[in-house]
Amino acid sequence: MDNENELRQAQSAECARQPIGVVLEIAGSGSAIALDLERLNECMADIDPSIALAGQVGSQIKIKTNDGWLLASVRNQRQDRRGDGNSIVANIDFLGEGMEERLTGKIHSFRRGVTRYPIPGALVYPATSEDLRQIYASDGRSSIQIGTVYPTSDIRAGMYIDAMLGKHFALLGSTGTGKSTSAALILHRICQAAPQGHILMIDPHGEYSAAFRSTGQIFDVSNLQMPYWLMNFEEHCEVLLKSSGNDLQNDRDILAKCLLAARGKNRLAEQLGKITVDSPIPYLLSDLTGMIQDEMGKLDKATNTAPYMRIKTKVDELKSDPRYQFMFSGMLVSDTMADFIGKIFRMPSGGKPISIIDVSGVPSDITSTVVAVLSRLVFDFAIWSRNEKTSPILLVCEEAHRYVPNERNADGNSVGTVLSRIAKEGRKYGISLGLITQRPSDLAEGVLSQCGTIISMRLNNDRDQAFVKAAMPEGARGFLDSIPALRNRECIICGEGVSIPIRVSFDNLEESKRPASEDPSFVDLWNTGGGEEDMVQRTVQRWRAQGS
Repeated sequence: MDNENELRQAQSAECARQPIGVVLEIAGSGSAIALDLERLNECMADIDPSIALAGQVGSQIKIKTNDGWLLASVRNQRQDRRGDGNSIVANIDFLGEGMEERLTGKIHSFRRGVTRYPIPGALVYPATSEDLRQIYASDGRSSIQIGTVYPTSDIRAGMYIDAMLGKHFALLGSTGTGKSTSAALILHRICQAAPQGHILMIDPHGEYSAAFRSTGQIFDVSNLQMPYWLMNFEEHCEVLLKSSGNDLQNDRDILAKCLLAARGKNRLAEQLGKITVDSPIPYLLSDLTGMIQDEMGKLDKATNTAPYMRIKTKVDELKSDPRYQFMFSGMLVSDTMADFIGKIFRMPSGGKPISIIDVSGVPSDITSTVVAVLSRLVFDFAIWSRNEKTSPILLVCEEAHRYVPNERNADGNSVGTVLSRIAKEGRKYGISLGLITQRPSDLAEGVLSQCGTIISMRLNNDRDQAFVKAAMPEGARGFLDSIPALRNRECIICGEGVSIPIRVSFDNLEESKRPASEDPSFVDLWNTGGGEEDMVQRTVQRWRAQGS
């Protein structure tokens, strides 16, 4: 048996030494090569999975240069009609170059980019698993291991944390491709590498609570206790004003005047001297309605009191509605700003570096405002703590297309403005943005192009595929063509977080660390029965209580 193995390895080494084609033409980012069909068929039987895939779409090949090797990935193939049918023409994208060890012929010192191009007629060879090991080897920067490099089963795929977080990242993939589990895997690995980190995740469906029970703090409407006075003027308008046109401008003027007066009643305001309507200073809701009442009393009889009544009624409604208690309860007036920020930004982290903000229980009409307040707090905190020893914060946004929609779907909410600003300016202040979405084409265009690392799982929609291709660097085009062919829990990563674009099979995540996003099995559940009456009763009770 050993002899047979040695023989096959010797054959594999010999196969790697034989060329499989020649370079036909050279262009800046990609070029064309001609491949010998017989040689490709020989390679397919090789025991090395990298050699077995040589020359196929998405595989790597190498080209001999004077003092080393050029690595390229195959973008497409077509039959050479001019020849005898034994030749295939393929387009390739250059990945980078490495030096050759004189004695062994192995690649070392691999780096991205090309300094010396080959000339037409240069020979093309299959890249071996050993070559790929050199290419994908970490260059010493701190990295996290998230899976294995396709097509091998043992070469680990790493991502450089600083480069990935420093320039933002996006995780894209259609529903059902394993996106939530992959997001949980990446965040778990970051938490392991940086246990004193500060990660804030907006979770719109309550999926991630199960995944981070041991490494994170879970906040939902029962324990978030987010003070309403942290909202700035724009966010107050979103929650309190529902009018439009001229009425809206009129209502805004009234609210600005009364809100400033209500904030001014606090002792803090007296100490500060000068405050604005945006200053995060506690005020009583009863003071706000009192101010509105006073202003209404000053009007002469002919003036319309409707705008004042509209705002006052809305404030009273929020105070009495149990669904809004997490934000508008009477308990939230004391100055808890430092405690609240320390709690949700994990400062100190206490061994739980991630806070999951589950907004699934938040009433839908103010969900985007709650996300806007949390995102803006991250940004404002980063700006005002510039003189301190910086504590970078990672803000991860699941279902990002809901919050930063493109112009066609824009609804004018302030959350889109805040997240776009973080995408453009956040890295100067030590804020990293992680966007997770299944509809990249519904995202604001400028935001995706600000993401330095793109992790793309399978995308079934043509528009989404085209959108991602436009956002990715030129050299990754060959990989991108395989996006529709990816299996579940496979992805293509390109950009700052990796040295060169790679196709990765994600690691398995232990059951206890997975998000609760498994699809129910209809057949199993519809084949078991019992207890439905009680279940309906309990559901109706919870429904009526509405979380109170």
